[in-house]
Amino acid sequence: METLLGLDYPSWWFLVVGALFSGYAILDGFDFGAGAWHLFFKKELSRRIALNAVGPVWDGNEVWLVIGGGALFAGFPVMYATLFSSMYIPFMLFLMFIIFRAISIEFRGKEPMKWWKNMWDISYSISSIMLAFLLGVVLGNVLQGIAIGPEYMYQGAGFFEFLNPYSLMTGLTTLSLFMVHGAIYLLLKTEGRLFAKLTRLLKRGMIFFMVSFGITTLYTLLYIPHLSDDFKSNPSLFIVPLLTFLSIANVPRLANKKRFKWAFFFSALTISLLLVLVAIELYPVLLFSTVDPTYSIDIYHAASSTKSLRIMMIMVAIGGPLVLGYTYFVYRTFKGKVTLDETSY
Repeated sequence: METLLGLDYPSWWFLVVGALFSGYAILDGFDFGAGAWHLFFKKELSRRIALNAVGPVWDGNEVWLVIGGGALFAGFPVMYATLFSSMYIPFMLFLMFIIFRAISIEFRGKEPMKWWKNMWDISYSISSIMLAFLLGVVLGNVLQGIAIGPEYMYQGAGFFEFLNPYSLMTGLTTLSLFMVHGAIYLLLKTEGRLFAKLTRLLKRGMIFFMVSFGITTLYTLLYIPHLSDDFKSNPSLFIVPLLTFLSIANVPRLANKKRFKWAFFFSALTISLLLVLVAIELYPVLLFSTVDPTYSIDIYHAASSTKSLRIMMIMVAIGGPLVLGYTYFVYRTFKGKVTLDETSY
């Protein structure tokens, strides 16, 4: 098999897809987290400020989801087809909530009536909560395995089989992590009474995350044994969970010192390291089969041809810096505290 810098092309594409979804989780993660807190703000002014904190960037953040989904489809079409057919319900729910979240942001300020704004505030917050939760649910099912049979056909029995205890816990953990991430982002963009309230909400969010993360970690160690095999065979990999715990510990420490830029950096780093842990636990498998391990889908069974992957790697080398440059430009342009004017939501 052809290699690039000592690594085969399916492995390179595994890293590319992982990097794209990590970027999406970091960027849209704070959007979802900010939206999850939205109904905690009682005053109209506070809600407008919070909405305008994400207003200039939320739709640009979703570019990473589109690119990540396209990269998964192009690089691992078998994985893409099996995952989306198996997880059809949560993905359709995700699509529905992402549409409602978008129209809630855009429609809220179109009419002056209080009931109108409250309706879209509720829609925006619930959609944000469900989007974060559903991402965690899908991740939980990928980690523990899916009922894949011969010819990669899904053999699940229940209509809501994806709502199992482990996926529910990963969903809550993802939601809590994004809420912490979103609260820190809002602290960077606000001031005054809203800023003071967010400092209190962040403490609640950290407790929520610590509890859910602890339970999910314990459940993983006790009931999902295949996820720890790589760490047992290669103890040097334990550096990654160690760095993850240190990164998590740094978030409340820095927040208490009101060093919110660094707290945001470490919350983003926590998301990245948790996804690195997921990649280590999965590689080279993309989807575990709970029916028979021989039906599991790995990067070699799922990958496109080497020629296709080679051509797409050239596209990544060109397009990757452009997307990073665009993202940097947007955040550089809209940095600083939120101010409301006639163009605001």
